[in-house]
Order: sequence, then structure tokens, then C-alpha cells
Amino acid sequence: MRPTRFQTVLLSTTLSWSIVSGFTVALPLTRTAKNHLPSLSSTRLQERNIKEEILEEANDALASVGWSQPKPMEDGEMTSEDPFVKRIDAEIRNDFGVGLDELLNPAKVVNLEYDLYNLRVELASATGLSDELDVVGLTTDDCDGGGGGQPADDLRATIQKKEKSLTVERRAVFRGWLKNVFIGQAAISLVVSWIMVTNPSQLFGGFDWYQTLQLETPITVLGFWWWWLFIVPSLRSRRPGGLEKKALDIAFLGTPLISILAPIATKDTAVIWLLNFAVVAGSYGFAFVLDGGEDDDENGNGKEQPDWLKFVYKSLDFGSGRERGARN
Repeated sequence: MRPTRFQTVLLSTTLSWSIVSGFTVALPLTRTAKNHLPSLSSTRLQERNIKEEILEEANDALASVGWSQPKPMEDGEMTSEDPFVKRIDAEIRNDFGVGLDELLNPAKVVNLEYDLYNLRVELASATGLSDELDVVGLTTDDCDGGGGGQPADDLRATIQKKEKSLTVERRAVFRGWLKNVFIGQAAISLVVSWIMVTNPSQLFGGFDWYQTLQLETPITVLGFWWWWLFIVPSLRSRRPGGLEKKALDIAFLGTPLISILAPIATKDTAVIWLLNFAVVAGSYGFAFVLDGGEDDDENGNGKEQPDWLKFVYKSLDFGSGRERGARN
């Protein structure tokens, strides 16, 4: 039976589509088409493979002898005892002769190092290197396999910007003269605050605004609050360690309590100022004498403190660099 006109047209269309489809599928498999596909040159591929093999062999060799570069902790909790932070401290001591805590902004230095670690891992993955590559101790060039398109270019630009910031921060050392400035600031605040609580007119009596607004009472109250606002913070800004740090932490917590509660019992601002002085002096006495004269950080006694107290002390350190840099 001869096919109808409709069946003939349908068969022709089907054969034409099959031929076109077959040609379309087979086209990428032809040798001519392969030569025109955009791809990395064989030389670049070989170089990338060689670099990856060398880095993997080096990491395996170090691990086989029991040594490997410390990575950042993955649970978000990092302290000054973390190997990653210790490595940064050792590098800064080697380059500049000072420790991490002696920089103006140690927290920012550690945070930048942490960010660069993650960015280099992303760059290695984006440019074809191993996703498991240990980038600690490697330069950006070591983690860059080349290519990667626009995402890799964005990573390179971000890394370059952070590396410039890190260079500036690593050179910003907390000099001794700056510590002396803070001591002088505390001494001046001590004298000025005593005058404020006893006879503020000695300081402000010659100004019309002082006489017109009648600010004697607010200024005398501000005088004993200076212990918490200026004197103790100036001493803590020197970043003391050990027992003095513990004493100033206690004073920083005790002086605001005295300034709030003491006015209930007395309105004499000079007496309240002296009570604040007693709290600071007592804090030093407790830390150096009554507490056994031992540093909790060095002898491990800090582990016996309740969790809430350790949390308070850690909060006081936020941003100072002693707790790593506060990336929690």
C-alpha cells in the first residue's frame, strides 16, 4: 500500500530532523571542531599539574615527619594559644622584632590573616588547584593556578587589597612612648578629677558659661566618674599583662559599682572619689598579694574561675588582641 501524502511529509520531516540532530551531536566530536574549541594550552595544563603535584608532595612529606602548617580552627573560636595565631606572632617577631600584642591593632592583623587564608583557598579552587590544598604559609602566587575568569580576577583584587592593609597593620607597632602618654593621661586625669570633686571653680570659675549655667554639681559628680571613664581605661590602654591586667580588670568592674551605689549613703563627692581610689588600690592588692601573687594565665588558675567571670574578663579584652582578635 502506498503511503498517503501526509505520511510522506511526516516521514521526510522526521528524516530531516534526525539528520540535523545527528550532525549537531556529532559535530563537537569531529577533529576539526575540537581544534576550534576554547581551551587552555597544553603547556599551561602541564604547568598547573606540575605545581599541584609539587605542593601536594611537599605537604605529604611534612605530614609524614609529624609537622604541618597550623590551620585556623573551624569552630569559629580562636584564642591567643591557637597554633594559627602563634604562627602569626612568630612571623611578626621574625620580621619586626616585636610580638603580636605589641602592635597597635593585633585583632585586625589576625582577622586579615584569617580572611586571606579563606580567600586563597577559594582562589586555589577557582583556578583549578586542589580543593584540599593547605594554603597556610603559601603566597598568593603559590595558590594561583592561572585563569579562572572573572570570579578569579575578583578574588585576586580582594586579596591584593587585604594584603596592602595587612602590610600597614603589621608595621604599626605599639611604641613605648605611646604607653608613657597613657600614663601621663591617667596622672593628669587623677589630679583634675580630684579638683572637680572638691573645688571645680578652680578650673572653671573664670568662664561665664560655668557661672551662668550653675554646673558645679554636675561637674563634681563627673569628677568621681572619671575613675571609670578616664583613669582606669588609660592604664588599661597600655595593655599590661599578668597580675596588673587582672588588677585593672577588677578595678574597671568595681569603680562603676561604687559610683552608682555610694551616693545612696553619702552625697560627699570627695568621699566617693576616695572610695573609687580605694577600689583601685584594693584591686592591685588583691591581685598581687591576697591572690597569691601568681598569674592565672601562666599557672592555669584561670581554669578554676566560674564561666561567667571568664566571660566578663574576655569581654573586657574584646579588640585588644589578647583574645586573638575577637572573631567568635
